[in-house]
Amino acid sequence: MMKSLCLALVCALLPSIGSAHEMIPTYPILQPSYVEGIVVTTLRLSNRRDDVEYYEIDVFSEDWEPIKFATENKIIKLGYNESKTFDVYIREKDKDKVMYICTLSKLQKENVGASAISSKICSKIKK
Repeated sequence: MMKSLCLALVCALLPSIGSAHEMIPTYPILQPSYVEGIVVTTLRLSNRRDDVEYYEIDVFSEDWEPIKFATENKIIKLGYNESKTFDVYIREKDKDKVMYICTLSKLQKENVGASAISSKICSKIKK
């Protein structure tokens, strides 16, 4: 009985394994940019979810307070199994406050069902 219950559980969870997004590097480094007073880091976002096309970028302090930043697009459209490289620009006076750069999957209203789950991943700034 227990063996068949475990097998049923594994079969139920198997389709959800690996269906997320990822961002590399895990520990990005802030470097001076070509603009004085601004630091930059480059990240690569990959979409492994066929139910999500949009991801929002945010930057936070150690206490999860939002920090002002600039990027080409704060919301990235990314198809299934696609990747995109993007730069995040932060004021040099804020670089010691920055701890996390995060992406949050944005679910479209028509695609939201009972099993829809938004995912958030973060890269921690290497200090």
